Amino acid sequence: MTMSLNYDTTSDTRPIREIAYDTLKKAIITGEIPAGQRIVETEYAAKLHISRTPLREALRKLERDGLVEYITRRGVVVHAFTPEDVDQIYTIRNCLEMLTLPAIIENVTPEDIASLREKLAKMDLLALRDDVEGLSPLARDFHASLTAISHLRRIVRVIESQDEYIRRFSAMAIEQESRREAAHREHHLLVDYVEAKDLESFQKLMASHIERSKENCLAALAARKQNRELQSPVCDCPDSAKAEEGTP
Repeated sequence: MTMSLNYDTTSDTRPIREIAYDTLKKAIITGEIPAGQRIVETEYAAKLHISRTPLREALRKLERDGLVEYITRRGVVVHAFTPEDVDQIYTIRNCLEMLTLPAIIENVTPEDIASLREKLAKMDLLALRDDVEGLSPLARDFHASLTAISHLRRIVRVIESQDEYIRRFSAMAIEQESRREAAHREHHLLVDYVEAKDLESFQKLMASHIERSKENCLAALAARKQNRELQSPVCDCPDSAKAEEGTP
């Protein structure tokens, strides 16, 4: 499998193990290194132009993150996101995001409202074109901009630590056409409530908005699993089983 693990060590003064960790983490979360893929130390050390020692340290950290796992006779394998993973990550993000809402209402300025409406205008055009790929990152940017208005730096940093995962999951959730149009209308309503400083309506809509986002992601994940099961032939042959598992 050909892939480009791009990173720049010339301007990055961090330890090599940290650079390797961030590079691999991003590639796993974005799907560039897919679930089930083996990470062979010699191969990936060569791809990253590093020795195996910092690579092993990076892999241990990724294992603690739950992104890879060590499997007997297979080595290091990229861990597939489970419904439980999605549920927990969304629950963390959603609880923290709800904590920022009163501060958003308190701190918002007319300039903030104008900036949010400008983002929504761009999203309107993509929604009209049914551009799901373009709409997903703008939807996450909209939420990040809204949360930043709170000025609750510590909470925002924790939310941002989950954002890499959420960006991938939200792309799955936004694929649900029936929910996509409703979610975009709700973005406009959220700004209306913030501008009116209507905290109660803002909290009520945001709670349902982000909870439905989680539910849609879980539904998309279940649909993908079902499609894979339908497309995978059932065979009792050990050699075929090995091939399906990705065993060399």
